Parts: sequence; C-alpha cells; structure tokens
Amino acid sequence: MSEPRTTIRLFRLTDRLRMPALVSAVETLNLPTAGLGLDAGCGIGSHTELLLQATSPGGRLTGLDSSAEHLAVAEESAREKGLSDRVHFQIGDVGSPPFEPGSFDWVWSADCVGLIPGDPVEMLRGLARVVKPGGTVALVVWSSQLLLPGYPFLEARLNATSAGAAPASIDCPPQSHFLRSIGWFSRVGLQKPAARTFIVDLYAPLDKDEKEALASIIEMRWGQPESEMSKADWVLYRQLTDRESPDSIVDREDYFGFFTYSMFWGTVPQ
Repeated sequence: MSEPRTTIRLFRLTDRLRMPALVSAVETLNLPTAGLGLDAGCGIGSHTELLLQATSPGGRLTGLDSSAEHLAVAEESAREKGLSDRVHFQIGDVGSPPFEPGSFDWVWSADCVGLIPGDPVEMLRGLARVVKPGGTVALVVWSSQLLLPGYPFLEARLNATSAGAAPASIDCPPQSHFLRSIGWFSRVGLQKPAARTFIVDLYAPLDKDEKEALASIIEMRWGQPESEMSKADWVLYRQLTDRESPDSIVDREDYFGFFTYSMFWGTVPQ
C-alpha cells in the first residue's frame, strides 16, 4: 500500500476517536457565523464539516494542503455531504500560504505547525499574515497519551523512541517544541495568547470500529519501533498491539486509556 493511501486509511479510522476533542476545541474558539476561514493543513478534510457547522449559516472555508491525494479525498467527502458550495480546497504550502494579507477571518491548523519540517514561528507568522486584524489564529496538536494500561514501563520506553518523541529530536531546540507555542504567538505579535487541553477517554466495552480505530492510533503513535527496543519489549509490544493476537490490549474487558489534544490561539492585532 502506498504511503498516501496508508495515511488516508489511518486518518479515516482514527478520526472517529479524535473528534470529541476537536469538537470541544472548535466550540472554545466561538468562530464567527459568517466570513471566510482557512483550514491550514486540512489533509483529507476531516474537520471541514465540523468547522462549517460551527460557522453556520454564513461561514465559508478554504482547505489548504500540500498533498493532491489528500485534497481529492477531501473534495469527494465535501460533495457527498453537500458542502461543496461552502468550501474550496487548494494545494499549497502551509509554511508559505499562497494568499494575500488579510484574506481570512480566522485560521485553524491541526497536527501541522510544529509537527512538519520547518521553523514553526515563521509558519505561524505566515498564517497570521493572511488573517484580518481582530481575527483568530489557532493551532491544535496531539499532546499526550496513555494507551497501554498496566504497562507503564513499556509505554515509557516507547515514548523514548524516535517515533514516540516525534516531532522532537535530539537536535531540536526546546523553544521549537510544540508545547512552547505560547512563546511563538508572543514572538509573532499575536495578542491574548491562550491555551487549553482537551481529553478523550477510551474505555471498554469498545465496539469493533472503536477497537480498529484505537489500534490505528497506537500504530500512528509508535509505528514499528523494533530497532530501538529490546527483543523482550518488542515481543511484548507486538503481543499487545497485533489485532490478531489473543493478548490484544484493545480487546481487554477492563481497557481504559486516554489521549489529549492541546490548542493554542491568539488574535491578530487591530
């Protein structure tokens, strides 16, 4: 399976579990019910319907992404949901948005700035540039998780792998870590920077779709870290996460786990 198709499959599976946190984040922003917003790094359009519902009846949306494959899925989904008249998708670089200054009333960017290569401060500056004075700029990022209940040492070691620590790396300066976003907003000159974290609880009984989605979230979070683990840890990890394993952790009757999304937002000066 090609990388774009694999990513699309994982997005579709995991969106159903991420959505409660994202719904709460959008509600917190209290976006205007008219005007034009930008979903920067929109991917397959997972948040299109959510953002348009929050800005009904008059809100419109532009989705920007660098992947033509993702945008094709987003456009098809918008057509199926009858939203095509309120949303436009455009290919382009989130790090350098191809729009005139002040083109949008607000911008939303989830799991993008701070996670993709590039200077996050300059990316944020570019997004702020295309928002009108008084408009909102919001960044939303996956920020933590406990997904392997009963195995804290294994989970701690997984979090210390390259995938587990990503997007941070050994040579990543502390101020570039996404949890330092408040500082980015101040450096860009956005006013009233704020932050809030939203939690999604996952607990048994999980239905079949929820189990598949949770297994996919685990796959996305830690990948295949065999080369960075001891043989014993790798065997245990596979026992817990392989959907064909009789020890699959998502099938446990006492399963409980959670993950969080954190949102950072501020206002473009008048």
